[in-house]
Amino acid sequence: MTPPKHIWSGNWREQSEADARDRGTPELPTEQAYIATEEPAPAEEPTVVAEPVVATKAKRTLGPIAVTAIALVAGVGGAAGTVALLDNNDDGPVAVSKNALPSATTSAVKPTTGETIATSVYNAAAPAVVSIRNADGSGTGFLIDNSGTIVTNDHVIEEAQGGKVEVRFGTEGQIVSGKVAEADPSTDLAVVLISPGLVPKGAKPLKFADSDALRVGDQVIAIGNPFGLDRTLTTGVVSSLGRTLTAPNNYQIDNVIQTDAAINPGNSGGPLLDTAGNVIGVNSQIATGSQYSQGNVGIGFAVPSNMARIVVPQLREGKRVQHAWLGVETGPTETTSSSISGVRIGKLVAGGPASESALQVGDVVSAIDGQELKSPTDLPEIINNHSPGDDITLSVLRGSARKDIRVTLGVRPNQR
Repeated sequence: MTPPKHIWSGNWREQSEADARDRGTPELPTEQAYIATEEPAPAEEPTVVAEPVVATKAKRTLGPIAVTAIALVAGVGGAAGTVALLDNNDDGPVAVSKNALPSATTSAVKPTTGETIATSVYNAAAPAVVSIRNADGSGTGFLIDNSGTIVTNDHVIEEAQGGKVEVRFGTEGQIVSGKVAEADPSTDLAVVLISPGLVPKGAKPLKFADSDALRVGDQVIAIGNPFGLDRTLTTGVVSSLGRTLTAPNNYQIDNVIQTDAAINPGNSGGPLLDTAGNVIGVNSQIATGSQYSQGNVGIGFAVPSNMARIVVPQLREGKRVQHAWLGVETGPTETTSSSISGVRIGKLVAGGPASESALQVGDVVSAIDGQELKSPTDLPEIINNHSPGDDITLSVLRGSARKDIRVTLGVRPNQR
């Protein structure tokens, strides 16, 4: 599946067309996907232009992110994994952290007479949902504790001047100043802090649920600010599980939740809730039907709550999350035997762990630590459950020879 892409504030058309000309590729593909990110500021007239998926190095600009057709392998741990941390001074890694936020185990709400479950969830959760605005656009966030901790997407706060954003609890609430504590573009998560005294009395912090317990068909509820329409509720179901998306820095996000609840630009960073009113995902991206439409077509994606449960505590403390990195670019496997499956190494990234090992371009990786690989996305998913410094064994086919090669994982660069 082609990963969705960001809708960026700023001159996306000029940047997209310039990048397309540089690569000699068409400027407007027939179908593309976009992220449900900031609603453009009122002074700007949004014009959506898709950028084709090509095998090229991505650039970090105000224009759409270029998505490579081959995967640069790295990842962040899921709920069962661990994540190493790096202090802001970059002096060295901190001890591996397993201090994930607890998961809520509450049961579904019981609506009062005349209410639906969605109504009950909305009444309980909506006061904790906020709008977040910077100079370039707006998105959504939600309160998770009584200390003024707000969770949102990295791409919502990315262009915040001086790490400052405006936060508002509802259209009737006052606009308060929020400070970005830290962000993690690899998971598209960020934490904004406001003074505890500025949290309205009716705003009850939301709790994270266990996203591993989700099933396809489970009812879900999204609350956000699509197109600036404050605290809009939409409902749907879990359409699929285990999707992969491209993060703001062009690495892979795993175990993503797909939903048909309507998600639109401005919903980014808002909560995807279960019927107990607990957060099971952070709404992040959408797919659209064509390059001419930004709107919802029933395919939205949320970063799973179990990923947020690991990452958010560290971001709240102002720590930068450190991710495991192998340092290869991969492509489809081409072999003469239908019995051989795996992932072919197309490039060893200079200075990466793989380049310093016995791996070679053209090797077909069939397994890591005994776990078989069947597609290029399988490789980063396995790396996702490791931390920098972990040793892994790759089973590779080189010509007719089979080899086991040991590699020590490194620290992922900030930008792909």
